[in-house]
Amino acid sequence: MRSRKLGRTGHDVSEVGFGAWQIGADWGDVADDDAMATLEAAVEAGVTFFDTADVYGDGRSERLVGRLLAEHPEAGLFVATKMGRRLDQTVANYSPEHFRAWNDRSRENLGVDTLPLVQLHCPPTDLYYRPEVFEDLDAMVAEGRIAAYGVSVERVEEALKAIEYPGVATVQIIYNMFRQRPAALFFEEAAKRGVGVIVRVPLASGLLSGKYTRETSFAADDHRNFNRHGESFDVGETFAGVPFEVGLDAVEELRGLVPPDAALAAFALRWILMHPAVSTVIPGARSPEQARGNAAAADLPALDDATLARVAAVYDERIAPYVHQRW
Repeated sequence: MRSRKLGRTGHDVSEVGFGAWQIGADWGDVADDDAMATLEAAVEAGVTFFDTADVYGDGRSERLVGRLLAEHPEAGLFVATKMGRRLDQTVANYSPEHFRAWNDRSRENLGVDTLPLVQLHCPPTDLYYRPEVFEDLDAMVAEGRIAAYGVSVERVEEALKAIEYPGVATVQIIYNMFRQRPAALFFEEAAKRGVGVIVRVPLASGLLSGKYTRETSFAADDHRNFNRHGESFDVGETFAGVPFEVGLDAVEELRGLVPPDAALAAFALRWILMHPAVSTVIPGARSPEQARGNAAAADLPALDDATLARVAAVYDERIAPYVHQRW
């Protein structure tokens, strides 16, 4: 497992990380023992970066990751969490009082005095035009509550605005074979400013695992069922905003590009890691096998120019009309 610099945090982290939404909620049931076994498998595979949020299972994900930290004090694990979605998404709710209440809760859940990285959790676009919010985050760093802060965004335009603030250490954004727009201007600007890029939804909610068919069904408490059309949160978080059947057809074209003895999911993650602006990619997992399979992406060789061109063509022809200018 190779490491990459995580932007302005000053830390190096594994290039394949772990997204802990799946072990918290909204992906179907995962028992605590299964969740811990999955986290342990990731550590054994060399993963050092773990991403969670205070709303994943109302703190359950943070508490599970906190157990992992306590059990591996010498492993050099780095945890990023998020805050901001415990209340209605209005700028007024992103207040100093709420920030500190959320921060206290996350520190307790994770069992740490100082949170290594806190990200604003996909806040309303207007918030990026309120410098006082970012000044308060600077104050929280000075108070020792957090070591660094970043943002998790829905749209490229939000990311570009966020990195104008010098204290923003990282930006988390959706980027995958079905969401390629961030690789243009945003990645270039992030690299220039030394901002870390954390890539989420790298497998388009599992579409790019190649395991789904038109007959696949999802549990009632799985966002791939209840948020298919953006009923609960931004539709771009579910299948990267791509209509399910459209994504299935595109996956069939991509299968032929996968090297022998490699899984489509690992291939899709390796494609993301081809971009040098990416600090880490955070696929989720619900089993040790999935965690090990995700980490295996780091072992794949670099993709050649012909393969990259074909992935781009599939995106342009099949996917871009649905997503490119929306996010």
